[in-house]
Amino acid sequence: MKTKIYIDNDQYIAGITLKDPLQPELNNMALHVCEQPLDVIENRIKLAASLNCVIQDFVCANQTHSANVHHVTLEDRGRGAQSTENAIPDTDALYTFEPNTLLCAFTADCVPVIFYEEKSSLTGVIHSGWQGTVKEITLKVFQHLIQDKQINPKAIKVMLGPALSQEKFEVDEDVYQKFVSLGYADDFMYYNEATNKYHIDNQQTVKKQCELAGIPSENITIDPTCTFESSEGFSYRQDKKSGRHLSFILRKA
Repeated sequence: MKTKIYIDNDQYIAGITLKDPLQPELNNMALHVCEQPLDVIENRIKLAASLNCVIQDFVCANQTHSANVHHVTLEDRGRGAQSTENAIPDTDALYTFEPNTLLCAFTADCVPVIFYEEKSSLTGVIHSGWQGTVKEITLKVFQHLIQDKQINPKAIKVMLGPALSQEKFEVDEDVYQKFVSLGYADDFMYYNEATNKYHIDNQQTVKKQCELAGIPSENITIDPTCTFESSEGFSYRQDKKSGRHLSFILRKA
């Protein structure tokens, strides 16, 4: 099974699953867009085995392009792991201070945000499509953690996973104006006169939101892989029936 691991040490393992023609449904990890739920569950069980955990350690949300965040507790372990019925509802960001809890975010072009802070034992994931970005989900999650949980922003480490590249992220005037209204995304957009389309760098906009929350730029890494162009990428824009990547992080006990 294809995965890209961003961090694997004594404390944490984090990464993202990739499209894999050798696996059922090309290694699709999402139950809300699949042909056979049992195939997706099989893929998740294989992922769990590769990470030295079990599927019951997974925590998944029913993502809705919201700006909602959920504090995952031990009672949440296993929610959404084998069914959408008991997933965390209407939520696009998860964080926890618990060990052996695999937080999951599903994407196909949207920006997956994986983060941790060692002193507090914080781990988290965010799903930020363009709708989540204009709702400032990433900024709001980090503001909540800093203000309500007393997390030191200078100690937070962030990984932005594969997403739709600026070249491939074409939008019309209405979406462009939503990014303009943020007040800090102008440097991450350009206009193509030939197509009358605007091109937005969603990853850089999300990175800016991390920085606005007080996270140092050097603490943020970006995976430049374009989900549209990569053979290992799931792209909703390219294929409306696309599967989903699973971005994950787990703190080891």
